[in-house]
This record gives sequence, structure tokens and C-alpha cells, in this order.
Amino acid sequence: MSEPEGEEPAFEIAVVVPKGNVNAEDSSFDCVELLVREFRKLGFVVERVIGVADEFIKLAAALETLGRAAARLQVKKRTRIGVDLLFEWEEVEAFVRQPDGSLFSWSERFHCYQHLIYGIENKSRSAIILKHEGKELRWEVGECLLQKLEAEGIVKDVFPLHDEIKRKKLLHSWALHWRGFTDQPMDEICSYFGTKIAVYFAFLGMYTKWLLFPALFGLMLQIIDFGSLQLLVLPIFFISITLWAIMFSQFWKRKNAALLARWQISYPVGADAGHKLLGMEWGSFQSPMEIIRKWGTDNTKEKEFFQRNEWFGRFLRFRNDALVILSIICLQLPFELAYAHTYEVVESDLMKFGLTAVYLFTIQYVTQIGGKISVGLIKHENNENKEKRADSLVYKVFGLYFMQSYIGIFYHALLHRSFLTLRQVLIQRLLVSEVLENLLENSLPYLKYSYKKYRLRRKRKCEKGSSTGKIQFTSRVEKEYLKPSYSASIGDELEDGLFDDFLELALQFGLIMMFACAFPLTFAFAFLNNITEIRTDAVKLLTMFRRPVPRAAATIGAWLNIFQFLVVMSICTNCALLAWLYDQEGKWKIEPGLAAILIMEHVLLLIKFGFSRFVPEEPAWVRANRVKNATQAQNMCSKQLLRTMSGGEKVFSEVKRSESGECN
Repeated sequence: MSEPEGEEPAFEIAVVVPKGNVNAEDSSFDCVELLVREFRKLGFVVERVIGVADEFIKLAAALETLGRAAARLQVKKRTRIGVDLLFEWEEVEAFVRQPDGSLFSWSERFHCYQHLIYGIENKSRSAIILKHEGKELRWEVGECLLQKLEAEGIVKDVFPLHDEIKRKKLLHSWALHWRGFTDQPMDEICSYFGTKIAVYFAFLGMYTKWLLFPALFGLMLQIIDFGSLQLLVLPIFFISITLWAIMFSQFWKRKNAALLARWQISYPVGADAGHKLLGMEWGSFQSPMEIIRKWGTDNTKEKEFFQRNEWFGRFLRFRNDALVILSIICLQLPFELAYAHTYEVVESDLMKFGLTAVYLFTIQYVTQIGGKISVGLIKHENNENKEKRADSLVYKVFGLYFMQSYIGIFYHALLHRSFLTLRQVLIQRLLVSEVLENLLENSLPYLKYSYKKYRLRRKRKCEKGSSTGKIQFTSRVEKEYLKPSYSASIGDELEDGLFDDFLELALQFGLIMMFACAFPLTFAFAFLNNITEIRTDAVKLLTMFRRPVPRAAATIGAWLNIFQFLVVMSICTNCALLAWLYDQEGKWKIEPGLAAILIMEHVLLLIKFGFSRFVPEEPAWVRANRVKNATQAQNMCSKQLLRTMSGGEKVFSEVKRSESGECN
């Protein structure tokens, strides 16, 4: 199958190499020239762009080139009868296309590119001597050329490029489209950025839309003076937002399942290809003979080995979690309590606001140190795959931020027993943290980009020995190269920039839920902030960062467990706040409200777990399609197996006849 006429493949990958002069005599042995020739042999469309300091090799691949690479990678794709089968280029018409009309998703294309460019090896019988700027390199037999050049510093970077046509379209229909509030072109986002980023924006859009109800309810409580009925309205508000949070969690699971069905993802993508589990490579297929050679025929030893490694891995995770918790209690807790006590001692509101800003700015660096320690601990855990390691990082880092974000508020609520002070702290925390986060996440990428351009201009001027004239960056690929990558502030080898975005949402959710009765208006602040967050995050991804490397994730993973944990915590904290509010003596005695706490807490917890059983996690049509596809796949496999067996019997009977004929 060929591509549509007149449509040229878009450049999607860039390789950065030093800019240099190559003589015609040495061009056949030059590293960069050889790399370009190998790219063209693979079928890539190659364009070379000379920048201010470096040279950029842009790569585009025809559909057939990617299709044959996908077949070698044994990529599974959905067929027109609803069954996932290994892709074959010769049978391309049998496979379903993406919602945007393309054959492969961005994640599939990116992995095909990686397979092709990192699959260039020395297939000759002897080593090849390569040259680069007077330096000789030895390219060994079977060695990957690109990895060799990366190790030598000749290839500086390999990164995905933005598609300008699709990027501008998304800018107008998504990032700059303010009229729709939470409306987003989810199919286009998924096809351009991949499933993980699309799922994040789907979650953010649904969360923001659902925030409208508690925001209006909280605004009504703030505007209308209910007088003596206030003590009745607050419990109703608390019960309403608790049910709201429980319903949101369940209905998000349903929407997530519907999105996966629409995007033709039949199961959550778990392990990354080729990951090691218990010392075994499960990414590649193992034949029965290989398993027998490795394990033998003793099933008892194999069972003992798996059990021993399973419990040893759990012990390592438990040990690391205990270390993180102990560090929080011994190191971070005193610091948080000292800040909370200082806040109470200071009388000036301006000083309190400034203290909160300095505290939030300083604690970011303290938490990053804890995050780096967590990453080091995770490396010594026996996690099955990269996704499990990322989930472990999420739990540990959220524990650090949970202590940082809420311990001071608990201090004001439990010890100082002042609703007025608690509301002031909530307002300052919410406003300062949201404003600070938005300023940092939107200004830092631009500042990093500007600083890189400044350093490069200054370096070139020093090399030329002239200070006149401004050096211009004319090529778009060089501008993208200077932009920062979309990476996590903590553990970027395990997570991308969505880690920080999800962390911000989780901390906001905990703040507005756990202290809802103290200040219901926080839901309105969160609603307005999230409407802005959708558009600013979109602008950030499309203009301020390089195009993110696609990551395979079909759900929000550990973050859903954290949101559900915060719902349970909010039931406990708000019951306590209501009990203290009902203490008419104002001494905040716990005895008068103990019965109310126990009854309301147990009822709401029962409702939470009961509702999770009542509402199914996937819509009926998704479940029906899944069963239908599984049935069709089983029928096809049964028919194919019967044909194979029948063919085998015919071959066997023919062989027997020929043998008997020879004997006669």
C-alpha cells in the first residue's frame, strides 16, 4: 500500500551532530557521512540543516518503511473483525486505522524509528575504521553505529520533532480555544502525543467539569447567610462533596475504559518491551526447549525460585517505604511544625503571606532531595517493570509532599483550634501554591530556552572574535533542540513531565477535600484554576517544550489510588471538623462529637466501598465488544488449529503411503 499522492512524509526525528567540514577524499570514511548513507539505505527521507553551532539530520519515513519495521517488531494491531493480530505489511488493508486516519499511532511510529536507526550495525566480516575531525574510530562487527557515535560524543542527541501542520491545528482547536472551557479534541491529542498524555488531559477535563457542582455549592454557602441553619448546611455540603468524589472516581474508570475502546487499546499496557523479571528476559519469546534448558524439568525448584524472589522483592519495597516514612518523621516533621508554630507567632498578615511564599519555595528543594533518595532506593527494589518502578516513585514522593503540604494545616486545625486561622492558611496555601506553580511551570521553560540561546550566541561571538551583529536562529529544528525536554523534576529516568502535573492535581484535590467544611469556597478557586490549567498545559506542550517521547500507559496508574486515599482521609478530617464546630462551648472538646464522628465516618466509608461495587468500572458496550472480540479470536484460533491438524494428518498419511510403496 502506498501513501496518498502528493502527500510527503513529515520529518519526525532529528539527529544532532557537530558542524564540521568534510573533505571529498575522507567522505566515505567520515562518521556523519556514513550515518547519513545508512539512513538513506533504510529508506528514510533525509534532510540536513546547518545550524549556528551544530548540524541537524532530519528523518522522515514512508509508510512502507514503517510498516515493514512494525512487522519485524511484531507489533499487534486491531483488525477489522475486532481481533488484535501481529501486523503484516502485505495484509495492511486488514488492519483498522487510527481515529485521525493514520495507520500507526505516534507511539508505534516512534518505536519503529528507534528500531530502524538503532538497528544499524556493522554486518561486514571485519571492523571498519571511521574518521571524524582527524580522529579515528573502530566500528566493531555487530556493533550499533548510533550507540557508538553517542558514546564518542559525535551524536549529541536524538529527539522527536513537532509536526508543524498538526501542531498549529492543535494550537487553534485546543490550546487557544477558550470558549469550550473543558472541551478538548481528545482523538487528535492521542494521535499527536500518545495515550499517556491524552489520558492525563481527559482526566483533567473531566475533573474540572465535575468541579462545577461543588464550586457552585461552596459559592452559595459563602454568599448566603444561613444563620442558625449553618450548622445543618455544612454537614449536607460535606456529605454531598464526599458522594461527589466517590462518584467521580468510579465514573472516571468508566470514561477511561471507553477511551481505550475508542483508541483501540484492548488492555492496559503494562511491561515495557524486553524488561527483566527475576533475571529473565520476558520481552522476547522463549521456546519450550529454552525454558527446559534454563529451568530443567523440576517444577518444584521453579516454584520455589519464583516464591523466593516474589517475597524478597516485597521485603525490599517494604524496607524502602519504611526508610522513607522514618525520614519524613525524623527530618521533615520538625521542620514543618517549626514553620506552623512561627506562622502562629507572627501577627502581621503581610509577614504571614511572605512566610508562606518563602516556605513553599524552599520546601521544593528539600523535597527534591528526598525524591532523589527515593529514586536511589527504587533501583534496589525488585520491581517487575518500568511501570511498577514509576508507581513506586509516585507513592514515595507523594508521601513527602503530603507531609509538606498538609502537616502545617493539621497543626492549625488540631492544636490551635481556630477556624479563622485555618481558613487564612487555606486561602494563602491555595493561592500562593497555585500561582507559584503556574509561574514556575510556564516561565522556567522559556527562561531555560532563552539562556541556551544566549550562551550559544556568546560562544559563537567569542569564536569569531567579533561583538557586532546579532546571531539569528533561523531553522526551526535548531529552535526545538534548544527547548527543554518534557521531563519530571524528580526521577526523570522513570517519569516524564506528567509526574509534576499529576502531583499538582493530587495536592489540590487533597487540600480542597480534606478541609472542605472549613472553607467551601476552595472548590471555586480550584475550578477556575483548572480551566486555566488545561489551556496553559496545552500551550506548554505545543510551544515551550520539545515534542515529548511517547510513553505507553493506558490509565493514570498509581495516581488513582492516591485520589481514592485522599477521599478516605477527607471523610475522617471533615468528620472531626464538624464535631469540633458543633461544640457549643468553643473549647473544642472531642467528647460531644465522638458519636457523630464514628457514625458519620463509618456510614460514608460504607457508602464509598458500596458505591464502588454498585457502579461497574467499564460501560456495558465496552464489555460487550471485549467479549465479542475474545470470542471471535477464540473461534479463529480454533479453526486455524483444526486446519493445521487436518493438514498434518494428510501429510502424515501421505508419508506413510510413500514409505509403504518404497517397501513394496
